Parts: sequence; C-alpha cells; structure tokens
Amino acid sequence: MVWVMHLRTDLLLMRKLLIVLASSLTIHSQAQIAVPSLKKGIVFQAEDNTLKAKLSFRIQNLVTAQLPNNGKDLALNALVRRARIKLDGHVFNPKWVYKFEMGISNRDIGASSDFAQVNSASRLILDAVVKYQASKKLAIWFGQTKLPGNRERVNSSQKLQFVDRSLVNSSYNIDRDMGVQFRFKTKIAEMPFKISASAGLGEGRNITKGNFGQFNYTGRAEILPFGEFTKKGDYFSADLAREQKPKLSIGVTYDLNMDASRQGGQLKKFVTDTSGNPFYRDLSTVFVDLIFKYKGFSAMAEYADKKSDSRINDEAINQSLRFRTGTGITFQAGYLFKNNFEVAARYTSITADASSSLKDIKEYKIALSRYVVGHTVKVQSDFGMSETVNSDPIPEIRFQVEVGF
Repeated sequence: MVWVMHLRTDLLLMRKLLIVLASSLTIHSQAQIAVPSLKKGIVFQAEDNTLKAKLSFRIQNLVTAQLPNNGKDLALNALVRRARIKLDGHVFNPKWVYKFEMGISNRDIGASSDFAQVNSASRLILDAVVKYQASKKLAIWFGQTKLPGNRERVNSSQKLQFVDRSLVNSSYNIDRDMGVQFRFKTKIAEMPFKISASAGLGEGRNITKGNFGQFNYTGRAEILPFGEFTKKGDYFSADLAREQKPKLSIGVTYDLNMDASRQGGQLKKFVTDTSGNPFYRDLSTVFVDLIFKYKGFSAMAEYADKKSDSRINDEAINQSLRFRTGTGITFQAGYLFKNNFEVAARYTSITADASSSLKDIKEYKIALSRYVVGHTVKVQSDFGMSETVNSDPIPEIRFQVEVGF
C-alpha cells in the first residue's frame, strides 16, 4: 500500500509539473500548443504565426517468418522495422516551410565506413530540408530529402498498402540526396500537371565530406486526367478517402547520376576496383508509374529501368560490388471494405543485367490490413512467395503493427 501511495503522489506531482510547463510556454513565449487529432501530431504555434512546428512520432514493429528448404526449416525474426521522429512547419511566414525527420531504429541508423565521405557514426538524419513557396505554382527546396523518383519510394513508409515496398523499389530506387529541387504545378486542358527537377551530389544522404564523381540530375512529370485526388490520395496507398469519382495519376521520372560511385547511385556500398580504388559509372534510371482509385478500389503499377554506361577496364571491378542494374515491374491492387479491412495482391518481377549484382526474381504477395485510424494506427500482414533463379521458392509471412501520432 505504501508504494501505491507514493506512486499516486508522484503522478500528481508530474501532472502539476506538466501543467506548469505548458502554462509557462504559453505565457512567456506567447505560443499555443494544440493536439488537433491523432493524425496531426502535436502542434506548437506562435500567436503572431511567425512559427509553426508539428511534432509527430511513429513506430513499426515487425515479425517475419520464412520457410526455406521447401518448408522444412523455419527462420523467425522480430524487430523494430522503423522508428521515426518528425518536425515540420514554417518559420517567419507560411512561405518558408521546413521538414526535419530522424530515423532512430537500428535499421535506420546502420553505420557505414566506406571512404571518408561517409560518416562512420550513426546516420540519424533522413530529411533536413527548407522549402520556399515562391508562388502558388512554384516551390524551391534546398537540403537533404527524397528525390522526385518513383511513386512507391516518394510515398511515406507509413502509408503503404503492404508491410513494405516492393522489390522494384528496393532494387532500383534513387532515395534521398543533398541538393536543390524545383516543384511546379499548373494545368493542361484543365488537368493538373506537375513538374519536378532536382540537382544534387548523387551519393545519397549523410555525406559529410566532399563528393566523388560529378552530380545527379532528376526530372519528373505527372498528369492527373480526372483531377486532383482527395487529401493528396495519389501519394498514399489504399483508397481511404473512398473517391466518389475515378481518379488517376500517371508519372514519369528520369534520373542521371554522373560518375556514380555507389552500387545503386545514392544507395548501397561504394564500388571499387580490385585494388580498392573508387570505380565510376554513369547510371541512368527511368521510372513509369500510375495509381488509380475509385470507391474503395485502388491499383498501382511501376516500371523501372536502370542502366550503366560501358567503359574500359570493366574486368578490374570488384565483382562482389557490381552496380545494381536491370529492369523491374510491379503491380498491386486492393479493395477497402466499409469496416476498414482491406485485401490486396501484388506481383513483382526483377530482370537483372548480366553485369548486375542483382538476380532475376519473381514475387507474389497477398495482404490483409486493418486501418484503425487510417495509416496512423493499423495492423498489417501479408503472405508471399519469392522465386529466385536456380533456387527453391521461399514462402514468407509478415505481421506488422504501426502506431503513431
């Protein structure tokens, strides 16, 4: 009983302390603190609107079971797949927008010791970008953030229809980079049309010193024949908005990474020759993607083609560190019932180049999801089978719970 009384006393003191701190923030900094809803984080806003900061957090806990050797063995794994802290808002006035996001799970911060350009410490920062809204149509971004690449990658990992993205994305995506981006919106024959362009270092996130090779250039165009999606639904999976009219978005991206020195351009290990010196290639990537939604039904498809140029002395490359080139296609579709359960299916095929570090693979998946509070609180599971060349098929079951605010 004594410890119960102490606990109650401690809780009361903590509650009073929080009230005092909140009151102090409101009085002395003339700020307002609000929690609009579970989906919209904790919002701090100055009374004169010179500052707005939205704090949000989320975790994904994942269990994976594989059955190799024709189902004779069991490989079980459980981990924190993602843990993210995000802060976004504006400073000075709403035209100056910022986004800062950290990944703090083990998979998010895995260290790399490849060359002096990559910090051998934990890689915490995912996004650190400032966006200036120059006009209603034009925005200019500067910093580290996602490139305007394939739709599946640009979609937040919080807003996926399956436990994770497809093999097309993990094999060929261009991820994040440090540089400048331009985002332009207009209309063509009353159809929304979006253009994005980017110039960056070409070696991905958290580069701390100089850069190898030359630079990376990205261009993307999107057209929405039937108008804008509800609540930006072209960039989250599942038709949670239950579009009452058909909605379609088609996107095309071209990326050129000149003198790329990593296997995937912005991702994976640095490529070296047999003496350990950097090995360069121009990597060009084409993505074509689309998403369609109507009354609970959704479908998304992507095609990727990544190529490298040919130069002399290819035989000098370290064969265990070859570039990730080839083509891939993925298609997924799902139906969201009125009770917010969804069933979905996905097919993915990877065709690797002869000189690629990748292998030919086909993957089939069926997913079942329950959206408790949209993508903010949900339970997802999928069952699939992957077929790699010269290997037996491997069944896999995944179960994941996501909670955020």
